[in-house]
Formats: sequence, structure tokens, C-alpha cells
Amino acid sequence: MSMLQFFIAVDVTVVNIALPSIGADLGVGGHSLTWVVVGYTITGGGLLMLGGRLGDLLGRRRTLLVGTTLFGAASLLAGLAPSFAVLVAARLFQGAGEAIALPAAMATIVLMFPEGPRRSRALSVWAAVASCGLVLGFALSGIITAHLGWRWVFLISVPFILVVIVAALVLVRADRPASRAQARLDLPGGLLLTASPLLFTYAAVEAGEPGTSPWVSLVALTGAVLAAAGFVRVESRSSNPLVPPAFFANRARVRANLTTMLLSGALSTSFLLFTFYLQDRLGIGPLGAGLTMLPLAVALIVASVLVPRQLGRWGARACVLAGLGAAAGAMAVIALVAALGAGAAWLLPAMLLIAAGMGFGLVGLQYIAVSGTTDEDAGIASGVQRAADQLGGAAGVAVYVGIGFAPAVHAADPFLIAAILAIAGLAVGAVVVGRPSAITKVQPQTE
Repeated sequence: MSMLQFFIAVDVTVVNIALPSIGADLGVGGHSLTWVVVGYTITGGGLLMLGGRLGDLLGRRRTLLVGTTLFGAASLLAGLAPSFAVLVAARLFQGAGEAIALPAAMATIVLMFPEGPRRSRALSVWAAVASCGLVLGFALSGIITAHLGWRWVFLISVPFILVVIVAALVLVRADRPASRAQARLDLPGGLLLTASPLLFTYAAVEAGEPGTSPWVSLVALTGAVLAAAGFVRVESRSSNPLVPPAFFANRARVRANLTTMLLSGALSTSFLLFTFYLQDRLGIGPLGAGLTMLPLAVALIVASVLVPRQLGRWGARACVLAGLGAAAGAMAVIALVAALGAGAAWLLPAMLLIAAGMGFGLVGLQYIAVSGTTDEDAGIASGVQRAADQLGGAAGVAVYVGIGFAPAVHAADPFLIAAILAIAGLAVGAVVVGRPSAITKVQPQTE
């Protein structure tokens, strides 16, 4: 499960440093390359709740195998893509494979460990693998692009995905699908949930495209709002909603998922800011920029190892707020460094603090988001949590591209704008996390 999680997380960021090479090879530049990044995360995030429901209704082992196979096949197609259109299509299929496989994998882990220290430890490993995958994706992108070419950033995961498929067949116990009466999917809800962030991203990206009429972004943004409203309406009237309304009766769960969106948006923006700053402002090549990201992975691992102990001592809420506070403070430093034009030596300590805050924040939020789940709704809880994570990150990237490079703000430092947006998101997240009674301390484990 963790190997699958790692390569799914890697594919979120592995293309970032390779984007210039992809554009040069396929004859594409500017804002169009954004879709190589956000096409994957939005499709994955938008369909994750549908994928979580699939796992609950059709069986998690079966769903895991189907999604993993689709993800591996799409990775192969992306690596062999003869054109930019085929590459974007492959990234969309990768997102769909992730949406099917990942909730089943996370639900399997949640149900494997009871609530308490064992689950907190398992989720900390899961979150550490995901976080390291996100950060190492930058490093791997630089190393692979410099020595093997951009196509191998996709092809390198294919043999490992084959290992996951074989291991799942051997190690994951088959579970029973739901009865035919229950096995109904809310396809309109899933399509509307995917269409809304896609249209929002298109509106944000086109807003920064020189020469594009503002009406294009306005129409796309209107479509995004209508799709979101349509999703709410469909869910309220569906006999088999994608996410049952009762699922959101748990206020702690709602707050955790909302805060996850804000935190992920801020983090995605800051990491993209960091890679662009290294290459565009400081003139560091792809390999050097990738290697600079390695210490961040170490900080994430250390933080994730410490989180299970702190969950027992502080409680999940305190861990979340500590992570948010650390990341927000570090982003303030990055904003100042970007404004002053200082070197990478000043940026690295701040990024290490962001990585540590990411470890504390996301593990605590994941624990809250799946608290109180059962065999019937574990897949839904996992899908909602992952959807919040990915859609928040995709929205952060879209806003960065749209605002940071819009003609109206060329006089300002786009990196500073992105950092300020990230800090605002984290500040709002800190306010949103209340003190619900459902969030209790995890009892320490005696061994």
C-alpha cells in the first residue's frame, strides 16, 4: 500500500522540473504546460470520492487492482506519448487510476488497525510516504531529466506498479462487494465534482494568459460555480449519494477536510514557488534544483516519526495547529527572502520548517478525518480526505499560475504574491480548526 502511495504522490510533483524539457520536446510552452501538472491532480481529486464509493460497494481488493492497473498503463502511455495531447490524456487517466486505487488502499489500512496508537502509527507511515513522495518527486524529476530524459519520469514507476499488483493479489484479503440493491453509483455527482475544479482551474490559468479575453475566464468560472451547485443539488436528491449527507454530521471531520484543502493549497504553492525560484531566479539547473529538495524529505520523515508520540501527548488538534503555525511562519520568511532577492541559503531552512509543519499537520488531519469510521464508510472517509488534499493542492497551483503571471501584476513579484496567498490560507485554516469534543488524545501504547 505504501509503495503504491509513494508513486502516486511522486507523480504529483515529478513533472515540475521536467516541464521545460517537455515543452521543448513537444513544442508547447507557457500556460499549456500547467495541464500536465493539474490535469492529474484535479481528475484524481475530483473522482476520489467516486473511487472511495466504488471500494465500499464493489470490494476494496478488486477496486485496488483495477485502479492500480489503470494507473500503471497510463504511466506507460505518458512515457511513450507522441504528442502533447496524448500526454495530457495519459495524465488524466493516471488521475482516474489514482482515484480508484488510493481510497481502497487507505481504507484497507484504516480497517487493518483499530483506533488508537496502532492506527496513528500506521497513518503516520502512510502520510510520511505520501509527503516524501511529493518532495522526492522534485528531486527525481531533476535527476531523471538530466540523465535519462523527461519520458523516464513516467516510465520509472511502471515496474514498481507491477510489483504492487502482484503483491496485492497475494497479500490483500478479498472482501465481499455490496449487494446489488446497494451497488449503485452516483455518476452525475462524480462528474459534476470533477467538472467544477477543472473549470475553476481553466478560469484561473486563462486569466494569466496574455491576449485572452477576460470573458473566457468569467464563463469558465461561472461554469465551475454552476457545477458545484449542481453537485450539491444532485447529492441532496440522490437515493444513493456519492457522499451521504449524514457523513458530514461529524463537525471535526468537516473541519479537518476543509483545513486539509487550505494546507495543501498553501504547500503546493510554496513548493512550486521554491523550484521556480531556484531555477529562474538563482540559475540553478534541474539536477541541482532536484537535489536541493532532498533535505526536505529528511525533515518530513523525522516529523512523521515524531507525530505518533505527540498525538498521544498533545492530541490531534494541537499537532495540526503546531504544523500550521510552523509552516505559516516559514512561508513569511520565504516571502521576505523572495522580495529581497536573497540566495538559496536563506530559503532552505524555511523550507525545512515547512516540511516539518507538513508532517505534523497532515498526519493530525488524516487522523481526525477518518476517526469514527466503520467498514461501511471507511472508503468514503478516505476518498473525501484525499480529494480535499488533492483539490486543495490543484487550486493552489492554479491560483499561482493565474495570478502570479497575469499581465496586471507583472510589476509585482509573483513569488511574493504566491507566498502571501499561502500564508493567508494557513491562517484561515488555523481559525477553522476548532476544539471539537470528538478530537481526543490518542492513548500511549504500552510495549
